Amino acid sequence: MMQAYQNMGQGPPPKITVIIAQKNHHTKLFQADAPDNVPAGTVVDKGIVHPKQYDFYMCAHAGPIGTSRPTHYHVLLDQIGFSPDELQSLVLSLSYVYQRSTTAISVVAPICYAHLAAAQMSQFIKFEEFADTSSGSGVPSSSTAATVPELPRLHADVCSSMFFC
Repeated sequence: MMQAYQNMGQGPPPKITVIIAQKNHHTKLFQADAPDNVPAGTVVDKGIVHPKQYDFYMCAHAGPIGTSRPTHYHVLLDQIGFSPDELQSLVLSLSYVYQRSTTAISVVAPICYAHLAAAQMSQFIKFEEFADTSSGSGVPSSSTAATVPELPRLHADVCSSMFFC
């Protein structure tokens, strides 16, 4: 990403933070002395996390009855220099800004928006058609290469704004 930004010639690259969010795992959180779920916003960053890497579990939403399944966040790169409390607060805040929910959701809203965008794109492009190669070399020949269909154009009023159907 940094190489692409530098190739654009827009000046020095911005500082970025890269975080992986994992929802499918086998970790569940519960309170030791109570039958209730952990409260919304619970963060676990000691004990069950990696001893040397920067990761944490967050249960941003109020779970149903039973044990809560948190999201596992793994910080790969932090050029901005967030403190752990600042980063965890940011992640919690991003769990509350999803437009389809009035409460916190289990993963941050940008991930949900990325899933929506990918689902909408899959309506226009069938990627399976582009995966087949006839020569076996991994590069489709010019006679069998499928052309990518032109995507619909956005209306000028929404061209510079973020929207999802």
